[in-house]
Amino acid sequence: MNSIFANLFSSQTITPASFPTILLSLVLALAAGLFIAWIYRRNYRGVMYSNNFTLTLVMMTLITCPVVMCIRESIQLSMGMVGALSIVRFRTAVKDPLDTAYMFWALTMGILLGAGQFFLTACAVVGIGLLLTLLVHIQSKGINSYLLVIRMGEEAERQANQLVNGLKVQQLKSKTVTGNGIEATYEVRVDKPDALLNKLRGVPGVYDATLVSYQGEAV
Repeated sequence: MNSIFANLFSSQTITPASFPTILLSLVLALAAGLFIAWIYRRNYRGVMYSNNFTLTLVMMTLITCPVVMCIRESIQLSMGMVGALSIVRFRTAVKDPLDTAYMFWALTMGILLGAGQFFLTACAVVGIGLLLTLLVHIQSKGINSYLLVIRMGEEAERQANQLVNGLKVQQLKSKTVTGNGIEATYEVRVDKPDALLNKLRGVPGVYDATLVSYQGEAV
């Protein structure tokens, strides 16, 4: 068995890729990364958009591509790379589970391009992009979720609560009582946000009411 592994590893030689192949792979990796970042930006439905995460998607595609190009012709290098990556720990928290899918998408495109699978990469990046766009629009269609923040005096609390409780979907997230009044935060779904704000503004004792576009769990 030892002789079999020895012959296997000794027969492995590293064949460097030609400069045109390297350049083509990196240019396509940049294009794929920019396309993934564009799809992410276009389909983002959260409140706080991160430019750094978008740049990360591009860099992940670019970085993965040359790594795979380096190890694809050598078993020794591939096993060494697996060992090196096994000790790496990523501690950055991903708030939206969908962001993880984008990260794996970027990594997969980098791996395919590094392996020279250009046609498969084109099919995958376009197909996944269209599928993600379709699913996001179907999921978000007809759902108007907001965070409603009301600052009011104690005399307005009862009437304001009646207006909010009249909505089909509403849930109290937080309530703060101070010497200056009450601040209440609700998760609501409403088709006509302007009409709701006008009604709240007409309640005596309501200082201000704010609606914030909202997706996911409140922090």
